[in-house]
Amino acid sequence: MDQLTTTLLSAPVLFFVLGALAAAARSDLSVPETIAKGLSLYLMAAIGLKGGVEVARAGVGPELLSALAAGLVLSAAIPFLVAPALARFGGLDRTNTGAVAAHYGSVSVVTFVTASQVYSDTGFIIAGFMVAVLAMMETPAILSGLLIARREGGSLFSRDLLREVLFNGSVVLLLGSFAIGMVIGEDGFEPISPLFKAGFTGVLCLFLLDMGLIAMRRILKTRSLTLRLAALAVLFPIVNGTIGVLAGTAIGLDTPSSAALGILAASASYIAVPAAMRLSLPQADAGLYLAMSLGVTFPFNIVVGIPLFRALAELLGAQP
Repeated sequence: MDQLTTTLLSAPVLFFVLGALAAAARSDLSVPETIAKGLSLYLMAAIGLKGGVEVARAGVGPELLSALAAGLVLSAAIPFLVAPALARFGGLDRTNTGAVAAHYGSVSVVTFVTASQVYSDTGFIIAGFMVAVLAMMETPAILSGLLIARREGGSLFSRDLLREVLFNGSVVLLLGSFAIGMVIGEDGFEPISPLFKAGFTGVLCLFLLDMGLIAMRRILKTRSLTLRLAALAVLFPIVNGTIGVLAGTAIGLDTPSSAALGILAASASYIAVPAAMRLSLPQADAGLYLAMSLGVTFPFNIVVGIPLFRALAELLGAQP
């Protein structure tokens, strides 16, 4: 209960709630798109740099390699785990099943960033190399989702799609800033740390305000989101996140990093995967997969998932 209270009363989460309430009240509050994009770029660069610096300090070891392997397997496998439920209980056709499943195998950068900040505020520090796991988990799910949605004739894996999957902006910036952090190390990071450390929480608050506005407006706008699909959008993060925490504990990650792997497995993409789906599955219902991933799963993880997976990781870590 203490962890839940701490999360709910943290500034980033309260700004997210403010945005959602403003949208529900039909307020004209908005964050200009160019500013929102700038905030997103800042957050990804900051988290990548700090992760790279941490790896440069601690070095590359078997723990990092194990975490990367676990992230790769989770991202590729989760779409196949959620697809049967989407088809049977959600009533989705093959195309929409594949599109939605891809979102749940991939990850939400903002969910991870928010969890990292909320955890660190209480001394629960996630290992820096988990940023590399985050980047690793962006793309395998896209390929799995397309395999689920495979069609007779024609190729799903076009050149444009492969380019989007391998070189989408979030992956390039995360991996690039992570590499820069590894190269410059702590000494090189010190001169720029006032920008990327002191302002981080404030920028995150503004970004989550925008996310709250967008998430609530998605829920209010879409007509494709049935009660069953909304229930699945809550069930998936619980199940997938639990699997992630169990996997992290099994491979020997420390407790905060096991919780982080749970957060990654529980989260659903609403940036990289929608772009890929627009290219390869334009007939899929964008309103549906965005309403589920951004409108339901994202708020659930921000408010409930972050303390839930920490509590589970601490419980498993306390076992003899």
